[in-house]
Amino acid sequence: MSDETPVCSAKSCRSDAVWVLAWNNPKLHTPERRKTWLACEEHREHLSQFLGVRGFLKDVVLLTEWESPEESTGGSGSAPGGSRQG
Repeated sequence: MSDETPVCSAKSCRSDAVWVLAWNNPKLHTPERRKTWLACEEHREHLSQFLGVRGFLKDVVLLTEWESPEESTGGSGSAPGGSRQG
């Protein structure tokens, strides 16, 4: 991660991220691949539901506890209308 404070991936939200939502699209990604969205407290549930109803959500972890398996392989994702985080 850069020195910048990570922000929520929800559209137009500039709040500090607190949560990492790890997901993958099984039609596009191998089972072990994890894309990530970041979420503030306010948007965690909404973004989780968005991914969950599609069967994409794999894990929700506090940002301070997140250790990405992607660090060695790279990867990120875009929230609906939001910014790309990774």
